[in-house]
Amino acid sequence: MRRETDMRMGKKQKKEVEQSPKDTYSLIIESKNVQTVVLMLDSPEDEILLKACEAMYKFAEKGDENKLTLLTLGAIPKLTRLIAHEDKQIHKYATMTIGVMATHSEVRKSMRQLDFLPSIIACLAPDEDVVVQELATLCLASMSIDYTSKIEIFEKGGLEPLISLLSSPDPDVQKNSIECISNLIQEVLARAAFTEMTGIIPLLDLLNSEYPVIQHLTLQTLITMSRDSDSRTALFQNEGHENFLRVLDNPELSDLHADILQVLANCLEEPDNVMYIRQSGALEKFLLFVTSSTHPESQKHAAKAIARSALNREIRQILHQEGVEKALQLLLGVNNDEIRAAAAEAISVMCEDEASKESFRAEGIFRLVPMLMSDNEELREAVNVAIANLTTDNSNNIDAVFDTKGVEPLVKSLHDSRDTIVASAATTITNLALQEHIRGSILSYGAMTMIVEPLRSNNTLVQSKAALVVASLACDVNGRTELRNAGGLEPLVELLHSDNNEVRRNACWAVLVCGKDEPTTHELCKLGALEILQEINQSSSRRNNFSEVAVSRLLDHNSSLKYILNGYLSSNDIIGDGFYDPGRIKPNEKILTLEEFSNQDLNQHRPILLINAKKTNEIQMAITSADDKVVEVLATASGRNVPSRLSSRDKSSKGRSRGKKEEEKKEGEILQIKAEEEEKKKPWEAPYDVTLDSYISEITRNILQLPSTRDQIVSLAFFVSDKMGGPIDLEMLHEFFWELHIAELKHELASNVIPIGKIEKGIYYHRALLFKALADRIGINCSLVRGDYNRAWNEVMLIDPPSQDGIEHLIPPKAYIVDLMHQVGHLVMVDSAEAAHYKVCTGCTHRHCKCCKQISYRRVHIEENK
Repeated sequence: MRRETDMRMGKKQKKEVEQSPKDTYSLIIESKNVQTVVLMLDSPEDEILLKACEAMYKFAEKGDENKLTLLTLGAIPKLTRLIAHEDKQIHKYATMTIGVMATHSEVRKSMRQLDFLPSIIACLAPDEDVVVQELATLCLASMSIDYTSKIEIFEKGGLEPLISLLSSPDPDVQKNSIECISNLIQEVLARAAFTEMTGIIPLLDLLNSEYPVIQHLTLQTLITMSRDSDSRTALFQNEGHENFLRVLDNPELSDLHADILQVLANCLEEPDNVMYIRQSGALEKFLLFVTSSTHPESQKHAAKAIARSALNREIRQILHQEGVEKALQLLLGVNNDEIRAAAAEAISVMCEDEASKESFRAEGIFRLVPMLMSDNEELREAVNVAIANLTTDNSNNIDAVFDTKGVEPLVKSLHDSRDTIVASAATTITNLALQEHIRGSILSYGAMTMIVEPLRSNNTLVQSKAALVVASLACDVNGRTELRNAGGLEPLVELLHSDNNEVRRNACWAVLVCGKDEPTTHELCKLGALEILQEINQSSSRRNNFSEVAVSRLLDHNSSLKYILNGYLSSNDIIGDGFYDPGRIKPNEKILTLEEFSNQDLNQHRPILLINAKKTNEIQMAITSADDKVVEVLATASGRNVPSRLSSRDKSSKGRSRGKKEEEKKEGEILQIKAEEEEKKKPWEAPYDVTLDSYISEITRNILQLPSTRDQIVSLAFFVSDKMGGPIDLEMLHEFFWELHIAELKHELASNVIPIGKIEKGIYYHRALLFKALADRIGINCSLVRGDYNRAWNEVMLIDPPSQDGIEHLIPPKAYIVDLMHQVGHLVMVDSAEAAHYKVCTGCTHRHCKCCKQISYRRVHIEENK
């Protein structure tokens, strides 16, 4: 047999296959007699069998086509039977032929159907001919590529003899054996068995081989073996790290350095191993190699080895004590993007240790920040992750990034094409925004505009980090305004629907922060944020602390929704213009806006009460026009010429002809049509309540000037009662036809929305709403509470008047309900029976009334005593 292996020291000497002593004639296979030779494999004569096997080996060695020819003619089953032949020469040539044939994938597929592997494994015995061992290991190496054959070789006991052959003096046998072992140990059980069979020792010896192919296969096997903890321990117990460092110290073996560093990185994942090599001085040598090596590929893998080993907390501390930060910062200065990226990855892992963060502050951050705008995506990604970790919970590093002009490139990174870069940049910006002076700088570079695109990302990590950016920057009014103008509220509200808990939580947080002003809150509610948050809070698995507080925050700036949902407004909840009350709504019912209510057709439902004393634009223009007319009349009476829009128009119209008037009439009709179209395009405005406006003016003149709060409350109660139909006796409430009055107003206005000033006959909830609205205008602290059966009442806090001895009881103030219906101006203690009667009594006179049991009992008892 003749085989050649490409080795480092030149070409290996060719091995000559011993010719059969029975070689009395030469058998040459040609295409016309191949089938005949295959048939000869069934001959009972050993001499014919030997010649047939030898001819087949030579034929198969010539190329893949010949191998397929033999496969087609059915030679494989016959050859596999001859592997165990008693004649050594037949046995040898049959094994050699099978070994060569197995290198073809189609032949291997056929071989898997045959039970011949035990015979091949038997050929690995120490007393076997070296040529047989070589071809048998070649066969096993080829067969082990396929998963099923790999498992069968292991189960049939092929691993142990392969380990023995690692020490074979023949390099071809070594090469085939290590190649087969490399395939077998891909399985966990085989790796464990390899370690138990002390295969590490001969494996490490192969690193000293003079043949590169063997060295590379050995390192690939070591990389796989070092994935297991037991194997890593065995490597160090057998001085494996010394072998690795010898390779690293040899410049001539630089092509092996990358694989050596990968094995070393796996081994350094064990804290005990790190301590071992530290005590032996090998760790110091390794770090010195990292900075002094002239091979970029080796430096890159060294940095990656540090990054992987630093994932363990104990190892991070050891590396820190050995000054690994200095080595990594030196690698950042190398003019190679791959090395710098690997160093940045290691820095990001080392930043898990607070002491390392401090070590990187000066030189590390100074070198990292300029790389944020690198053209290399891998480098940008690694640097962004490193800076994000460096600035987490470290205010000094935050200042360092700011001082090195890192804000602008970080904001620009929010539009990077890589999700990891965007998420890391967002994390860093969130960290930087903790400093108020830096937050303003971030906003000045348009961060809120830039964050809109990440909010629309499909990546949940990007969504989560983007929402955190909004939460950190929206505490500034300029930030909220920029986000609102950039259209960022819509994608933020969409994130509330997310099934990812982290995304949903951060979005709720951002909404909570954004709800600090009325314009932003109004826009959020318009986009449906309130309804979504309410749905979240109803789910035990989806709600979070921020979702509950966010609802309260949104309602704080929308008293209408707060009263609709909660049925309560505190003294801090001010009723302003545009407030409306549609009454209590059903659970999960959508809350319509005032505009939507006003556009509904007239119906029989409860009217929507409107508070709006704000003049619309049209009314302001009408008032201005009326003022012009008044000035013109006065000027005419006094004989003076006063320029005005109306007077100039009148003068110009006097000299017009009839023809021009007709043209102007047509033009006027066209203008009127255009005006109507423009009117439709105008934004909807709530109707102006002129009566309410006059109420406010009147109470400001007459009630605000009263000396005490108690007097103001009583006077305002009488004022409200007077405007709403006056006091009503409880027993006569059924004769107070307020429902008819409300129905007439709805038809008169052709709307379901009724301004509160229009109501002249109102009961509890009409009067309580008007009282609260007017009290807020003149600074009287009062709350509004919704009850059942059209009930509502106002509660005020008052200090008791001074006692007869002149001592004032300043604390605590007491809560009272203001009677606006029956004994107008009467203040009733909140926890009294009389107050309970005011809240729930329906005006019935039944002796055993459940809704007003206490007051009915008292009334009957008094009547009986009389």
